[in-house]
Amino acid sequence: MKAIAVEPGAGTPVLVEKPRPDPKPGEALVRTLRVGVDGTDHEVIAGHHGNLPDGADRLVLGHEAVGIVEDANGTDLEEGEFVVPTVRRAPNGTNEYFERGEPDMAPEGKYVERGIVDGHGFMAEYFTSPAEYLVPIPERLAPLGFLVEPISISEKAIEHAIASRSAFDWEPESAIVLGNGSLGLITLAMFEEVLEIDRTYCLGRRDRPHPTIDLIDELGATYVDSRETPVPEIPDVYESIDLVYEATGHAKHAFETVDALAPNGVGVLLGVPEPWEFEVDGGRLHRELVLHNKALLGTVNSHRGHFEAAIDTLSQLPTWFTDEFVTGVHGLEEFERAFDTGDDVVKTAVEFSRL
Repeated sequence: MKAIAVEPGAGTPVLVEKPRPDPKPGEALVRTLRVGVDGTDHEVIAGHHGNLPDGADRLVLGHEAVGIVEDANGTDLEEGEFVVPTVRRAPNGTNEYFERGEPDMAPEGKYVERGIVDGHGFMAEYFTSPAEYLVPIPERLAPLGFLVEPISISEKAIEHAIASRSAFDWEPESAIVLGNGSLGLITLAMFEEVLEIDRTYCLGRRDRPHPTIDLIDELGATYVDSRETPVPEIPDVYESIDLVYEATGHAKHAFETVDALAPNGVGVLLGVPEPWEFEVDGGRLHRELVLHNKALLGTVNSHRGHFEAAIDTLSQLPTWFTDEFVTGVHGLEEFERAFDTGDDVVKTAVEFSRL
């Protein structure tokens, strides 16, 4: 079978031949339909993130997938059923985090992430997976099933943000997404179309005209150019923000978020920065957090429940948004185009077989 793999740091994904996998007991064989490309894939390609599986010289990419069950192999799944795979697996069969159904809370060394850390991904014509990590999706949503994984990341982030404020009456009226990449934009759509937050903003560093800014405008949100309004100045220019969603990996934003927050607000950090030393006024930030009941929390990955919630969220996103958000679905004969990062690219996917 054909697969798309990379030697981390080599900078170029290549098409390779691999044996079609055979499902083990408890696993199903899935024929891959589409696999999304995101910033993590580009970090793996550049060698900034991820590890090879033991004994492999290349990593099969892809963690945002949708497929169809080819061989249920005695599991509770049905052949012909559309499914989305979760990403994490236990490195040695199982551990306490996976037994609790909380793989997303496992620390480093306690998980494998398919297509990222120590495990081959889903950018292949077929893959196998234990049935408990395959989440059924309605056929009508299958063409966009590769969006479920990124939405699930935000489902978890929002869930944890709300949980952190659960000790008192907290209903966010304003929210900002830091970063107008694909994850930031789909989260902004969740804020507008699903959570119905009154006032939403999205921060970026791009000039008009740009398709991401067009999407921000069409969603009814306000575009904030960080070159004109840095994060700490947002309260002076716009307003203090109840919920800040950081999706840039720009390390200073983690600390600047404290200044942007309204009293009782919460900032959720999802970006993963490179090491970077700089000075901050730790005493002032500490005072802000304490005296104004502010909170910062970090979150990564998601579990099956978040995937199930993400499927429901995907069904609520308007068609016009997903039509403009997905700027390219490319077949294997032109898979390289799915990894382009030009100004006209928002979200892309590779199509391995037709629906």
